[in-house]
Amino acid sequence: MCLSTAYSSVKSPETIMARNVTKITFDGDEIILTDLMDEELRVTGRLALVDLVNGTVIIGAED
Repeated sequence: MCLSTAYSSVKSPETIMARNVTKITFDGDEIILTDLMDEELRVTGRLALVDLVNGTVIIGAED
């Protein structure tokens, strides 16, 4: 199982939005991050990077 950490804008400890992300879905303008415990975090932005090998998701600010 691949788990990812989602960051806002850049990869750093200060910008972590969610840990143990198992699923990324979309609902209109929102990105929905679902974690290992099935808790959802809804954010507005765009996917800037998804690195499945290193478990990194970076969400950029909405332009």
